[in-house]
Amino acid sequence: MTTSPMEKPARIVDTHVHLWDPARVDWYPYLSGRQELDMGDVSKMSRRFDAATYFAESAGWNVEKLVNVAAATGWNSIDEALELDRRADIDGHPAAIIGGLPPTDSVAATVAALDRQLAARRFRGVRPMGASEGPLPGDEVLDALQERDLLVEAMIHPDQLLATARRMENDDSLVVVIEHTGWPRNGSDEERALWTEGINALGGLGDNVLCKLSGLAGPMGSMAADALAPWLEHTIDAFGVDRCMFASNFPVDGIHGTLDELFSSYSSVVAGVDPDARDKLFAANAERVYRC
Repeated sequence: MTTSPMEKPARIVDTHVHLWDPARVDWYPYLSGRQELDMGDVSKMSRRFDAATYFAESAGWNVEKLVNVAAATGWNSIDEALELDRRADIDGHPAAIIGGLPPTDSVAATVAALDRQLAARRFRGVRPMGASEGPLPGDEVLDALQERDLLVEAMIHPDQLLATARRMENDDSLVVVIEHTGWPRNGSDEERALWTEGINALGGLGDNVLCKLSGLAGPMGSMAADALAPWLEHTIDAFGVDRCMFASNFPVDGIHGTLDELFSSYSSVVAGVDPDARDKLFAANAERVYRC
């Protein structure tokens, strides 16, 4: 795959968005200046971002569905999942929800957090919120997720990718989604080598381990196709087209450009891929994984 003239996908299911309102300072203190972020000027992400805003900014692209990923701090992520599900009953979005898994003092408390979110019928899994014991929750929590037909998303940097792969070597049933293309922190040779080792190890696992193609604009400082292509192409080669899903990470990645620019770059990178594979990357895989 190489970058080539853009060909728009027939449809898109965006697997990583944050529908939020900075006015909820208790949920999103980092959007209101009450919690510092080491991300430079965050004004382009620190804004009300709802479904109507998303679809206005993605006009010209056939985005059919959204998957909201927890962004409220700690235990607020539980209420966030429930509220977004109620909102979706009214306006139809998001189609699926990844809730929060806040730090707790016991397995029982963690399982209780899972069960509370099961009241949201679009609830499909969790991402750990805050400090945890490692790249993934403990075995008992992973068992509880599997028993409830829920997935777990791993928001981890390259130095934790290999450990995550080793942890999952003997588990071929729990669905694990690696967020943000393995979340490189920068484009240095050292980071790239660490990332490559981890991505290759994860890609060598079973069909239950997948990767979101997202979150690269920040560490690369650009949405340009040439900047994203080496990372996207390697990940798709490692995991295969059946185990990768494009996602926007908006409005966070909006710091570096627009949805139109991002989707244009994604489309250019996979312009040479056959239509069936492109549909998998942009929509079909997401519908299967998030049951939406």
